[in-house]
Amino acid sequence: MKHIAVLASGNGSNLQAIIDAVESKKISGAQVVLVLSDKKDAYALSRAQKHGIENKFINPKLYASRQEYDHALLACLQEQKIDLVVLAGYMRLLSPEFVTAYRNRIMNIHPALLPAFPGTKGIAGALEYGVKITGCTVHFVDEGMDTGPIILQEAVVVKDDDTVESLRARIQNVEHRLYPKAIDLWVRGKITIQGRRCFIDDDEAGTFECL
Repeated sequence: MKHIAVLASGNGSNLQAIIDAVESKKISGAQVVLVLSDKKDAYALSRAQKHGIENKFINPKLYASRQEYDHALLACLQEQKIDLVVLAGYMRLLSPEFVTAYRNRIMNIHPALLPAFPGTKGIAGALEYGVKITGCTVHFVDEGMDTGPIILQEAVVVKDDDTVESLRARIQNVEHRLYPKAIDLWVRGKITIQGRRCFIDDDEAGTFECL
């Protein structure tokens, strides 16, 4: 049984989708055993508590640097023997030491079709640029911002009357399906990484390549 930890800074809707997928066996062979947040009032912590999942607020203000803060996170992960770290609206960049400790075992989801519109304003950036298609991307985390190998992507059409809020709602609907799927593929050992490329061997969907 793989142990999953989720790092979240806010509402935790993707966390909820992951928990639901685990409980419904859409993610097989894994459990969410720990939720960590850098925000005391993050609703993600309440979601975890409702499902009996250990959850902790770790205050960044108590640490002198990002590295020291990440040391505290790593200690919690190691205590729970975490296999996979999942970022769900986690708003802090991870230190190189953290990334090294969990190389190719940290996932993130981004509300754009990377490498387009990285960073915290992916949805607003897509609207401002005037693209007709955007979407979301599940990727492994490396030392850069939204630069790791891409696992899965799915497109979302931008409507003429879209606002940031309306487009976000449709992208999140896709995220809540795509993120659990990517996690399940990893848990079942279906993802192979070669350089920047992820190859997926899914028994049901056949073998295909994600670029």
